[in-house]
Amino acid sequence: MDLGLKNKKVLVTGSTAGIGKAAARCFLEEGATVIINGRSEENVQAVLKELSEVGDVHGFAADLSKTEESQALIQKVDDIGSLDVLVNNLGFFEVKSFEEVTDEEWLTYLQVNVLSTVRLCRRYLPEMLNRNSGRIINLASEAGIKPLPQMIPYSVTKTALISLSRGLAERTKGTNVTVNSVLPGPTWTEGVAQYMEGAAQAEGQNLEPFINNYFKVNEPTSLIQRYATPEEVASVIVFLASKRASAINGTAQRVEGGIIRSI
Repeated sequence: MDLGLKNKKVLVTGSTAGIGKAAARCFLEEGATVIINGRSEENVQAVLKELSEVGDVHGFAADLSKTEESQALIQKVDDIGSLDVLVNNLGFFEVKSFEEVTDEEWLTYLQVNVLSTVRLCRRYLPEMLNRNSGRIINLASEAGIKPLPQMIPYSVTKTALISLSRGLAERTKGTNVTVNSVLPGPTWTEGVAQYMEGAAQAEGQNLEPFINNYFKVNEPTSLIQRYATPEEVASVIVFLASKRASAINGTAQRVEGGIIRSI
């Protein structure tokens, strides 16, 4: 199936690991020119070397929770050419009791998980609308609909991204620009491996049996009863960016294995 992504310019934030890295690789396999991003220059260069064997890839280190570094990344992206696809994947989470999360930590969540996306959408959506072409995909989470009590700040920011995506999609009415959010469920990434360690510790359990029994005990509504792979989520992201998905706009696309029990 031709997804129509050959030579399209794609920016994937937070793409030195996990879902972001898998999405970058998948876009490259479709013939797109991909720009990866992470905070660490060392990590960016390592992934750049790895993915350069797949296709035309560029990489820039920038902390997108900071306005000035976001602007620096935007300038570097603009130097490459007009952006066709923006994938806002950057985000973080941790297991922490609600009462223990400080104001400063809440602000960090908002800067990293929400405002990094706002800044890039504010820059690239008007340009896409002007030329009547473009795709924006914002990575939310099933936690944005089914908030997790052990990760309330994360859940709140993901709800915000779902709302942001729908609001921006309303501005695309009658155009060839689409804005969608993607809601992964538990996906086995480096970050989730760390989460499992924290969750097991919080519940006073040994790590291995906790992981083995996680879906039976913690996510009994999951219909697949396993972790998704980054590649499975990446395939949905890439499809939404394609010409084949031109009628899909304003959606909160679930990739959570049926955890959210609703029709």
